[in-house]
Amino acid sequence: MDLELRHLKIVRAVAEAGSVTKAATQLGLAQPSLTAQLKRIERTLGGTLFERDRNGARPTPLGELVLTRALVLLPAVRELQEDAVRFANTDEGIPGFRIGATHGPILGGLVARLTATRPGTPVSTRTSWSARELTTMVSAGRLDFTLVGTCGDSPPPAAEAMTWTTVGTDPVFVLLAQSHPLAGEKELDLAALATESWAVAPGDGCFADCFAGACARAGFVPKSIFESDVGTGMHLVKAGQAVALCQATFELSADLVMMPIAGAPLRWRHVLGWHTDSPAARTAGPIIDLARQAHADAVRRSSRYADWLAANPHFGRLL
Repeated sequence: MDLELRHLKIVRAVAEAGSVTKAATQLGLAQPSLTAQLKRIERTLGGTLFERDRNGARPTPLGELVLTRALVLLPAVRELQEDAVRFANTDEGIPGFRIGATHGPILGGLVARLTATRPGTPVSTRTSWSARELTTMVSAGRLDFTLVGTCGDSPPPAAEAMTWTTVGTDPVFVLLAQSHPLAGEKELDLAALATESWAVAPGDGCFADCFAGACARAGFVPKSIFESDVGTGMHLVKAGQAVALCQATFELSADLVMMPIAGAPLRWRHVLGWHTDSPAARTAGPIIDLARQAHADAVRRSSRYADWLAANPHFGRLL
């Protein structure tokens, strides 16, 4: 007997249910039938996959090996089936647009433009704080494009056969509570914040090192850092417990003030990546244009950023 996907589904079901009887119920099979199938699978693979007793079924070392492979193969095959269906039912000959992004101002505008310019083409998104995770997914064919950020001129995450292009570059500003003593200034020297605590979002890029380097050049080491989700970070800032760095396109909420940092010591570069040899690669040009339009809209929505750009007209120009 050759091993088939349905056999791997049986192994997964028994492991997840913890017993052959419960797995049979979940699969809609009679328990003797599932037991017989499991024995045939074990003969094919050359050993016992589960230790079974009155307490249930537990994977043997061989069972753990098979289960580990099954948990990779089964989702991959399901994804292949979904992609094939999308591929066969789109005029462009690609399975819609699957776009990943770290937190930033571009994704929403890009999706809106895609759905407007290509009605009927599926668009799905995935967000993560990990630029490496998203890049790996594109390289593996699980996403078509990803939008991530890099600090200054730092390269995006390394992965096989990736192509990257810059969508836009923003200065990094600082967020303060409206009640903060420095909130009335036009811009701040980074050194003026030497005694502050900082709220930061998680990430796996080099921004933490860039920030530490900028602080060192300004003559101080950050007092303390609160790593949290964005909502918690904003709460700390509003409460006066911390200040936070942000992209200059940040959309302000009540009780917050966004301040430029003198000399723009920190820059955030938005980059779009895709697999060089993927079907999606031939649509990269239009996607780049739409992403840049979305970024330009985000810039226009920030009056503080627009004023700063008027005084710094050459900042972030794409070459």
